[in-house]
Amino acid sequence: MSEAPAVAVVDAQTPGNVGTIARAMKNFGFSELLLVDPPELDRDGEAYGYAGQAREDVLPNATEIAFDDLVSGYHTVGLTATTNQNATSHVRYPFSTPAELAEELETVNAPTCLVFGREDNGMTNEELARLDEICAIPASKEYPVLNLGQAATITLYEFRNLAISDTQLPDVERDRASEAEIERLYDQFEDLLAGIGHPEEKRAKSGRMFRRLIGRAHPTDREAVTLLGIVRRATESINRKTESVSQDRD
Repeated sequence: MSEAPAVAVVDAQTPGNVGTIARAMKNFGFSELLLVDPPELDRDGEAYGYAGQAREDVLPNATEIAFDDLVSGYHTVGLTATTNQNATSHVRYPFSTPAELAEELETVNAPTCLVFGREDNGMTNEELARLDEICAIPASKEYPVLNLGQAATITLYEFRNLAISDTQLPDVERDRASEAEIERLYDQFEDLLAGIGHPEEKRAKSGRMFRRLIGRAHPTDREAVTLLGIVRRATESINRKTESVSQDRD
């Protein structure tokens, strides 16, 4: 990976948690902090009080961003609590642990962002459905809930090899397709589902399955372009046949 992942916090409720995350970022070599609908960060308040040395660079350089722009501009990894969902439910499944995902991302050359949700209930299912991968921290079944600061610190520690400059990186990097190209592939897949008459109530779930599949595959630009072309031609062929049948009936 050529650049350390960015870190995003969605709708943080308290400034102190933003400061805690900034401090963890500083500890483990991360610098790009993105904030979606953040609270006010007063330089004399909790955020800067909890940030430690991150008050000098990470926190004041934080960028406010819309969730839509986050999704379209980065390969997104949503951080969430471990759930009991399985292969029949795709909103929070499948997920990787931070250690597993850190090893995988070492070979991915793409702008990546680790996305943390709200203190009380994380991210909504609708938000998670738009992210590319899910990451969860294994914890005791008796009490698996971590607060936001704990989750961020554990995760960023596991991802430190992607951020600390003197870490030896693999010689081979995966030439991942651009996020714009991959988003076009997702859009075309939606058109294909409509063209083949896939049940409308099942399209969102099928779209999530496809997004998670591509998210784990990290296709190259050539692979994404080729797959996009195949899906587009299939959609166009189906639409032509549908129009032909309609004209014959008329």
